[in-house]
Amino acid sequence: MKPKTTETEEVEQPRSKTEVPPSRVGKRAIAGHFDPAVSKQLKQLALEEDSTVQRLLEEALNDLFSKYGKPPIA
Repeated sequence: MKPKTTETEEVEQPRSKTEVPPSRVGKRAIAGHFDPAVSKQLKQLALEEDSTVQRLLEEALNDLFSKYGKPPIA
């Protein structure tokens, strides 16, 4: 919720280019290079499952961790 401001306070502060969205605080990106068809299929699956690529990758990583006897922490 945006805090109530007076007319003199309505000037928006510029956002820092290094500002991290709250959903990414304390997290790290993991990446890999794949054929473009992999990206397309992943996005299509996310749409079909009414999910997101992020959620599907979490599921896949947790399945991989479980397969190798590691706790599902993704």
